[in-house]
Amino acid sequence: MKLNDLRDNDGARKSRMRVGRGIGSGKGKTAARGQKGQKSRSGVSVNGFEGGQMPLHMRLPKRGFNNPFGKDYAEVNLGMVQKFIDAKKIDAKKVVDHEALKAAGLARGGKDGVRLLGKGELKTKVQFKVAGASKGAIEAVEKAGGSVETTVPAKAEKADAE
Repeated sequence: MKLNDLRDNDGARKSRMRVGRGIGSGKGKTAARGQKGQKSRSGVSVNGFEGGQMPLHMRLPKRGFNNPFGKDYAEVNLGMVQKFIDAKKIDAKKVVDHEALKAAGLARGGKDGVRLLGKGELKTKVQFKVAGASKGAIEAVEKAGGSVETTVPAKAEKADAE
């Protein structure tokens, strides 16, 4: 058996039907579109058209909205960070930032950076440099002897409640 001998089983791949290629082909003249009418013409898209009845996608209610100012953070829990440190996928002696977490495969996505969350427990002293962190996460990191530096300023607390 050689690589150039490999081929599909007979009938595994069906070649497409070429329509409109003469009467002898069996699919000539009308090219299997039947006679006349809207669907026999070219450039017709009747997907979702229900004969004048209000289409389903317009009958269903609209819901939600897309916040143009919303931030996209990759959410990382402390428990997972500890797990990756134990597995030696993250070096706890260096500063742990978005790039380090991404390289370890812990922070997926998050085009606006990483947000640290407090689920699980952290036993190792780690220095974080992330976009944001929850209060619980910051407390847990400082309790373990580490520090958290956030690049995005926390929301300013309202001084005067009106």
